[in-house]
Amino acid sequence: MLPSNTILGVCLITQLCVGVTGNSLLFIMYIYTFFFKPHFKKLIDSIFMHLTIVNVLMVIFMLISHIMSFFGVTKFLDDAGCRAVLFIFRVSRGISISTTSILSTFQVITITPSNSSWAWLKPKLSRLTLSSLLCSWLINLLIYAYMIPLVIAKTNSTHFGNGYVNPYCQNKRFGDQNSGSFLIIIFIYDFFYVAIMMWTSLYMVTVLYRHRKRVQHLHSTSLSSQPSPERKATHNILLLVTCFVFFYWLNNFITLSGFYVQAKIPNWEGINAILGTCYPTICPFLLMKNNKLVLHFTSSFSERRMACFQSALRG
Repeated sequence: MLPSNTILGVCLITQLCVGVTGNSLLFIMYIYTFFFKPHFKKLIDSIFMHLTIVNVLMVIFMLISHIMSFFGVTKFLDDAGCRAVLFIFRVSRGISISTTSILSTFQVITITPSNSSWAWLKPKLSRLTLSSLLCSWLINLLIYAYMIPLVIAKTNSTHFGNGYVNPYCQNKRFGDQNSGSFLIIIFIYDFFYVAIMMWTSLYMVTVLYRHRKRVQHLHSTSLSSQPSPERKATHNILLLVTCFVFFYWLNNFITLSGFYVQAKIPNWEGINAILGTCYPTICPFLLMKNNKLVLHFTSSFSERRMACFQSALRG
């Protein structure tokens, strides 16, 4: 095995472990909050829990076949396995996009002023959130059901021709009119949700910025110079959206290039797999940053560590 393949394989395993661990820990925190810390519970937590589940599915079903391939496992997937892996990954990827968009929209409606045209949606947030998530699942299942019969296991190690391909799977046929229409549908779906997410995030940043300006005007300079929750939320939103958009378009560019390049490059597929799972891997750590339960545990741990340190000094 070439050293470059080994390094890439280690990177894939690291990303798998970090992504699954981060999202699983965040999901456990929300479950703990739901049962044992109800005063920390918020409606938006249901969206976060949904996003962590989708992120775990996306990371596992994107990386596992590449990891097995880079460590020399042959014939890991048959036709049925290829169809299942591709279908679950593509559905989870589509739902990740729509859930991030729903999350951004939820936040906009939550912080919007009472005199805004969005204010009438606040009492309906719970019902709208649930219906939006259910519609997202239904739409993605219908869209990607088209791909199931088109994917088969690879018959040789090197694939030539257009279409979807991973270390063990390839597309039976690509380039006809139906495939072109299918790609257009996927692009429209993705662009719709990405556009909503970017617009709502920018709107939210604008609202928070105006609020901070009003606070600075009403309070003294010494108070207004302190980091506010609104400022922290603005930075988190900008960071989350920036990461999503950057990795989304980069992964899309490489994926579409792979559809139309005749000779497939194995390392290119592995790098694309890493880029395609960067957002679901980073996402839980961005969400943990201002999570009240995480801050509570961190504060308690710091206090206990300081108490132990002081006890050791006295002893």
